[in-house]
Amino acid sequence: MSLGPLILDLEGTVLTDEERELLLHPMVGGVIIFARNIENYTQLTSLLSAIRECRSELLICVDQEGGRVQRCRDGFTRIPAMQSFHQLHCDDPAKAEQLAEDCGWLLASEVIACGFDFSFAPVLDVDDNHCSVIGDRAFSHEPERVAQLGRAFIRGMQDAGMSVTGKHFPGHGSVVADSHLELPVDTRSWEAIAEHDLVPFQALSKTLDAVMPAHILFDQIDDQPVGFSSRWLKGVLRKQLAFEGVIFSDDLTMEGASVVGSYEERARLALEAGCDSVLVCNNRQGAKAVLHYLDSADIQPSSRLGSMRAKRYIKRAALEATSRWQSTVQQLLEMDSK
Repeated sequence: MSLGPLILDLEGTVLTDEERELLLHPMVGGVIIFARNIENYTQLTSLLSAIRECRSELLICVDQEGGRVQRCRDGFTRIPAMQSFHQLHCDDPAKAEQLAEDCGWLLASEVIACGFDFSFAPVLDVDDNHCSVIGDRAFSHEPERVAQLGRAFIRGMQDAGMSVTGKHFPGHGSVVADSHLELPVDTRSWEAIAEHDLVPFQALSKTLDAVMPAHILFDQIDDQPVGFSSRWLKGVLRKQLAFEGVIFSDDLTMEGASVVGSYEERARLALEAGCDSVLVCNNRQGAKAVLHYLDSADIQPSSRLGSMRAKRYIKRAALEATSRWQSTVQQLLEMDSK
């Protein structure tokens, strides 16, 4: 059975009656968890279990990257910002890539052990401190190094049984503006983008399970922001890069998405452009508007979404007993203290 295209969020730390009703809607395919939904580890596992009891096939996801984007904290290993791997890779590439792989495995294993299916990771933007919303979330400001470290991190996540999502296609690191607050406009040529930001996505297009496009307008390429652009999603990503996995929209409540119109229009354009799933977060009325649109539209749910389920499960106690978990935690502690 195909999952519906909408991923929505929850208001608090327990499911409300209204949310239970929303989750039963056939056009809802998943739930994303934010920090406000989490009090502690026990409460989080109970919340995820309640979602499963309401509708077992739903995807449950989170933004757990490390650094400043780590929604799950209590009971989870502190993951350093991905840019911490840059200097390590400059000094000893093999050692850095092995640690990045182990870090990806640990992050994914802890998230799965709690009851999630996947995290929207890794960030494949090319940046160091040019874009405030990306910055140290990126592995490096060097495209090839992002690809190398990203490949290792992905290998670890997939070894843990998690499908990975590369973001933010074709790259958010070369604009200053934050797409949460406004629509960034990138005026560079195709050649400049292809030789820099696109490099990690091109290198990893056959490895990624999913991709999340950026709410950025590349005005020399198309007149629509990437997440609403058939040229970018069907032309570049699907045809040119031969990507066959899931395409998730970035959050349709972001200001970078508002330029295309109402919530109904945002969902329509994103799905028509090639997205398999759309996220509507932090605006319950917006999510309901999208559901109303999906009820009346002739939408065929994507068969790709089921591939994002966790491939294996491990209990937290069993995870902590493994030598790989113990060794990786120690290495990350040492890395974080430097």
